Amino acid sequence: MKRTIATYLLAAVLLAAPAALEAARGWETVRVERTDTKTVARDVEIEIKAAPGVIVISTAHPAQIKVFTILGRLVSAETIPAGVSQFSVPAHGVYIVKTGDITCKVAV
Repeated sequence: MKRTIATYLLAAVLLAAPAALEAARGWETVRVERTDTKTVARDVEIEIKAAPGVIVISTAHPAQIKVFTILGRLVSAETIPAGVSQFSVPAHGVYIVKTGDITCKVAV
């Protein structure tokens, strides 16, 4: 009985691992800026852009970024470093991005 439960638990962990790795990927630092982005919002020290399947943020200093679905479900809440970072969204649609004094809708 214990062996069966342990086997089921191991199988559940192995099946959940790819989803956990995808979720852990989060924001990535961009070395080469994309040319297909459109500016959505801009402040003195931060710029939010959209491209097919990604949200791109340029910031002069580390910034706390929160991304929500249009229904309010939290997709990402991380602090990104200064520079250009991008987040691959799980599905195409409209997202709400909050950082500092900026809150905007981003269609990707």
